[in-house]
This record gives sequence, C-alpha cells and structure tokens, in this order.
Amino acid sequence: MFDKLDLSQMGKMFEKAQEEAKKLQEDLENKEFTAKSGGGLVKVTANGKGEIIDIDIDDSLLEDKDSMQILLISAVNDVLKMVEDDKKNMAMQMLGKLGPLGR
Repeated sequence: MFDKLDLSQMGKMFEKAQEEAKKLQEDLENKEFTAKSGGGLVKVTANGKGEIIDIDIDDSLLEDKDSMQILLISAVNDVLKMVEDDKKNMAMQMLGKLGPLGR
C-alpha cells in the first residue's frame, strides 16, 4: 500500500497546504458578510473570522425592544452561518487543490 509513497512529495504537498491555509486565513480577514432581518430594519456585518464588525438598527425599532431583540438575534445567527459556510467552502477548495491526498 505504501510501496510507492514518495515522502519528498508528501513534504512538498504539506508545504503547499500550509501556504494555501495561510493565504485563506488572510482572505478571511478581508471578507465581510452582511445579513438583514425584518426587511432590512436590522443589519449585522461580520468579517470572515466571525467577528461582528457593525450593527445597524432602524430608528423605528428603538421603541420596540422585543422586536429589536428578535430581529437582532436572527440577523446575528444568519451572518454567523454565512461565515461558517464560507469557511467550509474554502476548506473544501483547499482539499481539492491538494491532489490525490485531498480526495
């Protein structure tokens, strides 16, 4: 099974994977995702690392705390799911670039 395994090739593949992972991490830091709820009354923006970087709440919600909380929770959950889905997609792309070991 391992008769034809070339360790030098594995080392090169590992280096390539490390470089690719570093590039993906940098790309994540520059990405932004925005989710809206309540028809745009609440807007939450996160970066690719999953950090919330902006929240915009329409003034009409300032008198309705319960609605504002519900819409805020919904938008935060949506934007965090977007970030997680993007991370999974990027990981799959990285595995695909590794060749036979990534399959």
